[in-house]
Amino acid sequence: MAEPTQTQSQNLLPYHHPPETKERLQYANLTTIDLGEFDKPGGKERLAAQLTVAVHNVGFFYVTNFGLNPDEINRQYAIGREFFALPEDVRRSYRAPLEEGIYNGYQPLGSIEVLPGLSCIKMSGSIPTSSGSTGPRLSASTATSTRTLPSSCCASSPLVLELPEQHISDGHLYESNCDSGLRYINYRARSAEANERFQDLYSRGHTDNGTTTLLFQQPVAALQVRKGGREESPWEWIRVPEGVVSVNVADVLSMLSGGYLRSGVHRVVVPPEDQRARDQLGLLYFVRPSDRLPLRRWDSPLLRRLGYCEEEGKGGGEGEVPALEWTRARIRNNWSRSPTDADAGVSMAGFSVKQFYD
Repeated sequence: MAEPTQTQSQNLLPYHHPPETKERLQYANLTTIDLGEFDKPGGKERLAAQLTVAVHNVGFFYVTNFGLNPDEINRQYAIGREFFALPEDVRRSYRAPLEEGIYNGYQPLGSIEVLPGLSCIKMSGSIPTSSGSTGPRLSASTATSTRTLPSSCCASSPLVLELPEQHISDGHLYESNCDSGLRYINYRARSAEANERFQDLYSRGHTDNGTTTLLFQQPVAALQVRKGGREESPWEWIRVPEGVVSVNVADVLSMLSGGYLRSGVHRVVVPPEDQRARDQLGLLYFVRPSDRLPLRRWDSPLLRRLGYCEEEGKGGGEGEVPALEWTRARIRNNWSRSPTDADAGVSMAGFSVKQFYD
């Protein structure tokens, strides 16, 4: 998937977001982080303190003042809209090498089974943003703007654990071999009969592969979070208006912290009645570790005090591997696992995660 050339970009029609739902929904009450404080004296430490509860108990939080204006975001939505309007054979010419564990490129409709015999009505395309990646590229201006925000969101996580920023930043350097990418996702509207067959699901409860995931302005209500991943916790809706980014902790951060940083459990469901007839176009950024980040639980002063380093089953100690190997192994597993296998997941280097959290 290549971003349009300058001439093509000038011909992109403006993107207009659909209106938000008017239905009364139970929205999750999440911590909001102002990234405008990040570079101020003591700002990183203040944000880390603010994040502690969010990343330990919930795994989701909101970010404001993140350095991208609405026009930049809407331009990416326009690119996604135009890509999904291309004929299927053209889109397939950009197919991602999924069998190699790499998402960057086009993922055709129905690539994953959500329930037995029922494939996901979702298409997605990813553009890598690391200079060490191969394949279609973002323009230099867009790549630069999408590097700063993920770096800022990740940088505070080691500070929560009383560790230097380098514990995470050195494993996500721009010039390294890494699969981070901007992703466009299109969920097709379905009939009432199809929704019933799919149990009103587009994506079952799960945690994300990688380090963190960022979701940009999304007026169509479909994303739900289960706080703490606890089965007794209700599913609550996520609202992402203009000027806000939703961020969730993903599995790599959770493993490196022995589970203290909680990977956010979430799912995608059928939108409310007044939005149900619409396709849902989404814009996300998936932060993935590079081959420079070892999959090894961090030796953190905070985790030692809390006893996490002594807990069994928290991973590590069984042959260290690059975190990049983990993320690609989990993607490969997506194309071979059964949707009925409750124990489906990935185990490597003493770490393991579940596939689904229904």
